[in-house]
Amino acid sequence: MTDIKPEKRVLLAAPRGYCAGVDRAVIAVEKALDHYGAPIYVRKQIVHNKHVVASLEKRGAIFVDEVDEAPEGCIMVFSAHGVSPAVIEAAQKRNQQTIDATCPLVTKVHREVQRFAADGYDILLVGHEGHEEVEGTAGEAPDVVQLIDGDKDIQKAKVKDPSKVIWLSQTTLSVDETMETVVKLREKFPTLQNPPSDDICYATQNRQVAIKKVGAESDLVIVVGSANSSNTVRLVEVALDAGAKAAYRVDFATEIKDEWFEGVETVGVSSGASVPEELVSDVLDDLARRGFGDVRTITTAEEDIQFSLPKELRKDLKSAGEDTSNKAKR
Repeated sequence: MTDIKPEKRVLLAAPRGYCAGVDRAVIAVEKALDHYGAPIYVRKQIVHNKHVVASLEKRGAIFVDEVDEAPEGCIMVFSAHGVSPAVIEAAQKRNQQTIDATCPLVTKVHREVQRFAADGYDILLVGHEGHEEVEGTAGEAPDVVQLIDGDKDIQKAKVKDPSKVIWLSQTTLSVDETMETVVKLREKFPTLQNPPSDDICYATQNRQVAIKKVGAESDLVIVVGSANSSNTVRLVEVALDAGAKAAYRVDFATEIKDEWFEGVETVGVSSGASVPEELVSDVLDDLARRGFGDVRTITTAEEDIQFSLPKELRKDLKSAGEDTSNKAKR
C-alpha cells in the first residue's frame, strides 16, 4: 500500500493588509505630491512599513522625526498615528501648511482624552511606551494620562478619585492582552470605567480574528509587515497563541528561511494593516516555488470602510478642480 503524502497548502487570512486609515494616509501623501509638487515633508513614517516609506521617498516625500527638521512654510503631513497639540503648535510657529493624516479612529481616542480630562478623570492609557500613537494621545492631557505598559505600570498607578478613573487604549493592541490588562487594573481600581466605545480599531480586531483561525490549523505562519508596526507584531503573537507551531514576521519574501519548512505541510499567511498586497503576493510566489501552491482563503469578515481625505488637502484639491475622492492611481 502506498503512503499518500498530505498536500502542502497555504491558508491565506482575510481580512489582511491595508486598513482604511492606512489607505487614507498613503493616498493623502500621494495626492499632496501630485498637487503641490515635491518635496512634501512627513513627520515620522506615514505608516509603519518600509516598502511604503521607500516608495513615497522615491516620489519626493521627505520623512523627518520632528517638524523643526523641515523648512519654514513647507507642506507638512502628520502621520496616521496622530500627534500631540505640542507638535501642531510647533508646526504653526514655523508657518508650515499642515495636512493631518491621523487615522479617524485614533482621533476618536484623542477626543475621548480631551473629554474625560476636562471632566476631571484620571486616564489609564493601555499601550506601548514609545509608540507614536501613544505619545500623541497622551500629549492631549499629559497631566492626567498614565501609560499602562505591563504589570510594573499597574503597580505604580495612582489616581486622585477612584470614582473618576477610566481606561483607554492604543488602537493597534492585541484584544486579548488588553482585556487581561484591564482585568488587572480593575482589581486595583474596582470602579474603573470602560471607554464609551471600543478603542481597538475594527481592522486590528478583524485581522486578529482571522489569524486565530488560520494559526489554529497551521504548522507555520508568516506575517508580512515591519518590526515597528504594532499590529503586525501582535499578529505573530496571536497566531502562536492560537496554536501555530511557529510564526515569523518578514518585511519581504526574500527574508523567508529554508529551515522554517522542515515538517511543514500547512502555512498560514497574513499581513499587517500597513502592508500593500503586492508584498503578500511575493510571499505567495515564494511559497509556490517551495511546493505550497494550493492557496485557500480563510475569510472571517468583510471590510468596506473608507475614510475621506484630510480636510486641508480636500479643500485645496476642490479649489483646483481635482479629484477629492479617496482613490489611488496604483
